[in-house]
Amino acid sequence: MILFRKGVTWIRDAVLSFEPDSNRLHTRDDNQFTYDWLIVAPGIQINWGKIPGLKESLGRNQVCSNYSYQHVDYTWETIRNFKEGTALFTHPAGAVKCGGAPQKIMYLAEDWFRRQGLRKDTEVVFATALPKMFAVAKYCKTLEKHVVERGIRALFRHNLISLNPEKKEATFEHLETKEKRVMPYDMIHVTPTMSAPDFIKSSPLANADGWVEVDKETLGHTRFPNVFGLGDASSLPTSKTGAAVRKQAPALVANLLAVMSGKLPTAKYDGYTSCPIPTARGRLVLAEFDYNGTPCETFPFDQSKERYSMYLLKKWLLPELYWHGMLRGRA
Repeated sequence: MILFRKGVTWIRDAVLSFEPDSNRLHTRDDNQFTYDWLIVAPGIQINWGKIPGLKESLGRNQVCSNYSYQHVDYTWETIRNFKEGTALFTHPAGAVKCGGAPQKIMYLAEDWFRRQGLRKDTEVVFATALPKMFAVAKYCKTLEKHVVERGIRALFRHNLISLNPEKKEATFEHLETKEKRVMPYDMIHVTPTMSAPDFIKSSPLANADGWVEVDKETLGHTRFPNVFGLGDASSLPTSKTGAAVRKQAPALVANLLAVMSGKLPTAKYDGYTSCPIPTARGRLVLAEFDYNGTPCETFPFDQSKERYSMYLLKKWLLPELYWHGMLRGRA
């Protein structure tokens, strides 16, 4: 699918470094380009090598992850062939793309085990570096209740630090006590650590944590007035989701056009993001909220309740919105 409009030049290369004081950037193919205005949106980097034992064992020995395009099919193979024992799911410290995804796969796997009559002989464990199931209280209440009802063991502030696939053991560090804990498993779904891309972290555009440093409302860079940033690599203090970018883009475009015309940026992004969380086949919680954690719900009913209608929205309507609306600038 080609989405570039007439007049757009597609440079099939990759940026290696920036010189924002000179309005210049350098690329992998040893090219350099100057710019008048720069929009930075390279996405997030998955750091498979940060957890010892993960990279080399992924896709075999019941070690799976939906975050790997090459190995995502092995997740379903692992879940489908699972018979009994401990099914372990992890959520790392730090930012990840789609913060709800680590528990989405856990809920769907648990539902599969239940439908296959395997729950009596299966322990489902969610080891998360977070202090609770979800950051927004309204949706957290529903998810915590669901975890209890489904008999899922949630371990909070547990960050995966290494994997021993031969012994089928995962080592966690408690982020508050620093205590190490080794947990055996029969299958494990790992959400890897993530960060801004290395070429962003080492650039003058980055803040102290490595993200493109932008104003959280205008999306303009805080130090370089002709630079804007959005998406997963930005410093915006909201969840890194496609829904967030959908709301960021119109604000950025409006402000870019304003400053190009010598005006002040007035459009504001309020931190809106969305996280559709399937809790089982045919059930879904649609979380929508802003920077303050205030629910910003689209529909005239309580979206914190698990609903079949929201599951259908996620399964059928959102893909259409993405491919034929968002990517074409229509939504």
